[in-house]
Order: sequence, then structure tokens, then C-alpha cells
Amino acid sequence: MREDLAIVQTVDFFPPMVDDPYTFGQIAATNSLSDIYAMGATPTTAMNLICFPTCLPVSVMGEILAGGYSKVQEAGAIIAGGHTIEDEEPKYGLCATGFIHPKDVLTNAGCQVGDALVLTKALGTGILSTASKADLLSEEEYRRMVELMTTLNRNARDCMIRVGAHACTDITGFGLLGHAYEMAAGSGMTVVLDSRRVPIVPKALELAREGIIPSGAYNNMGYIQDQIQIANTVPLEVSDVLADPQTAGGLLIALPEHKAPELLSQLEAFTGDARMVGYVKPFSGKSLEVR
Repeated sequence: MREDLAIVQTVDFFPPMVDDPYTFGQIAATNSLSDIYAMGATPTTAMNLICFPTCLPVSVMGEILAGGYSKVQEAGAIIAGGHTIEDEEPKYGLCATGFIHPKDVLTNAGCQVGDALVLTKALGTGILSTASKADLLSEEEYRRMVELMTTLNRNARDCMIRVGAHACTDITGFGLLGHAYEMAAGSGMTVVLDSRRVPIVPKALELAREGIIPSGAYNNMGYIQDQIQIANTVPLEVSDVLADPQTAGGLLIALPEHKAPELLSQLEAFTGDARMVGYVKPFSGKSLEVR
């Protein structure tokens, strides 16, 4: 826009993964705002996108919009209108805009050799959502799933800006493996992930061991199968979780290795899930190595 101001924009919307309309609105808005934070920007405005069937009461639409508004307000942004169409299935999300200095924009293609990789949220929401639809979660496990999907990446963004990150991506539908692949390929590097360090919700790992995996995880693994090397020592259920499509997942941050302890220390004030999960090395023939 000018020498000291750039705008970043993103759009995302999807059908419900929970029954409660207000919670669905919160999750969808959190997910939509995540790309703004991944670029290091501050959300400023958002526009609602909603598809709604005529067979449902209009009050349900109101609850969805109220849930979305609550997260936009928490982010310090404003809702500046939107658009609604009739559809057979409810769908909701945001077109979001953020402000940032042009020199401060982070991409998913800025990794440097020797960078450490820090993940800020535990994995498993795709598996948990699948299990929830079959009533396989306890109330506590359901609350944990919702907590992960409604936590803004704002604090994680603030921490990575303070310590000086090189690159960042948010973990959503392509899973940790898919988004790590994008980061590696965009940077021309190889990303090495230590599966033992990756934070995983215990219930999600248990369900993966039982074979309760969303189809998207298999699609994700199939897409990157030629660009990944997984050690024989990595349990199948763990690799399944690494490919699990996330909703409103955390940030995967690449930064100088000596700054990783400082980042993790700052993140401790907001989450107990953040971990250093790998590092970046020169391209070795495969974009991803999982150990």
C-alpha cells in the first residue's frame, strides 16, 4: 500500500465439524484468521462467508455468526460485512485482511540451513473430530479438541516476531507433513522431523492405533509419498497422526537454532504443547525425512 504498509489477505470456509453452531463459528473464524498470523501480520478486518439451508432456523445462523464474531473481536479486528447464499449444508468462514510492514512479512519459503522447527499446538484434531461424530470422545476429550481449535495463533505470532523467525506456516488441512513439505520445497531444503518430539493429543494417538483415521490423512500421505522418507522405527499410528488434517492447527516456525529455547520459553506462558520438532538441512534428495 505504501513503503511502510502492506496488507495480507486470506479466505477459508468449511462445513461444521461440531454440532454446536456457536462453537462451529468460533472454530471456523479461528481457522480463517490463522493464515494472517502465520504471515506475521495483525488481523484488521474480516468479512463473513456463510452458506445456509432454508430448513434450519435463522437463529442457528445467528449463533454461527456470533461465534465467529467472538473470535474476530478477540483478535482485535472488526467484521466489515459479508455474503450469504442458500445451500444444502451450512458452511462458514471469513475473508480476512491484516496489516504488516512489507519488510516483516513471513512466508513458508524462507527456511535456512540449520534452522530449528517449533510446533505450537498438539496434533490430532482431525482424528478427534472423526471420533466425535461417532460419539467416541468423553466430555473432557471433546473439550480438549475444541480448546485446540478455538485458540488463536495470536500469542504464538507475537512470540515468533519477538525472537526473529525466518519462515512460518500454519498447520491445517494438509497436516504437519503436507505443510512441512510446502515449507521444505518452497525453501529448496530438506526438513527433518523427529516424530518422538511432535506433540500429539494422547486420545488421538490411541484412536489412530485403532485405525480411526480421516480419509484426508491418506490423501495427504499419498500426495507427498514420493518426497518423504519415513524411518522404519516410526510407528504407523504416529505417521498417520503426522498426516492428519488439522482444523485451526498451530504454527510451524523456522528460526535460528540458538533462538529456539527463547521462543519455547516465551510460548510456555500460553501453551504447554509447544515443542522443537525438527530442523532444516540442505536438500538431500527428499524434501521430508521423518525419524
